[in-house]
Amino acid sequence: MVELECVRGDRPLFSHLSFRLKPGELIHVTGVNGSGKTTLLRTLCGLTRPHEGAIRWHGAPIQELGDDYRSQFAYVGHSNGIQGELTPVENLRAGACLSGNAEPARIRNTLERLGLAAYSHFPSKILSQGQKRRLALARLVVQDKPLWILDEPLSALDVESVALLTQILQQHLAHDGLIVMTSHQEMAVETKTILNIQLKT
Repeated sequence: MVELECVRGDRPLFSHLSFRLKPGELIHVTGVNGSGKTTLLRTLCGLTRPHEGAIRWHGAPIQELGDDYRSQFAYVGHSNGIQGELTPVENLRAGACLSGNAEPARIRNTLERLGLAAYSHFPSKILSQGQKRRLALARLVVQDKPLWILDEPLSALDVESVALLTQILQQHLAHDGLIVMTSHQEMAVETKTILNIQLKT
């Protein structure tokens, strides 16, 4: 990312923002509400265009890469992005199919790990908010994408689930994955490098 500037209406959210993310690194974006954290993540996903600057993946602008770039990241936003009428198994199968790795055993093991095995064949709409959040995060495990972009991933999670997510993040980073995330809470993630970016209004 080089000299990025994002604007909401006529108001600049941030400008001259530059950073580079290397394998095994995590970027933790902080800032008060309205400072542009979600806008930054949506811009990294290509969902919002920057006012100035460019986002590059392996040296090429993401707009030029198109689907080749979109196939490289998994995004979990404020909305969990799960289909309520589908079961947890079906939600994970749909996500896993996008990465070509929809092995039933892998999906079953992931649901067990996230504490959702007992609900695997019920409509996802009956899950609690915390369970829905865990299901959204379970997609990260089954999709095998190198870049994870996470907007407040700890939202609605209890202490035990936060500890489990921390372990999942550490494992992803240990395999040279990359993570960009926002969170109002500190996370004890042990990794090669944690870069902290604080946005200000």
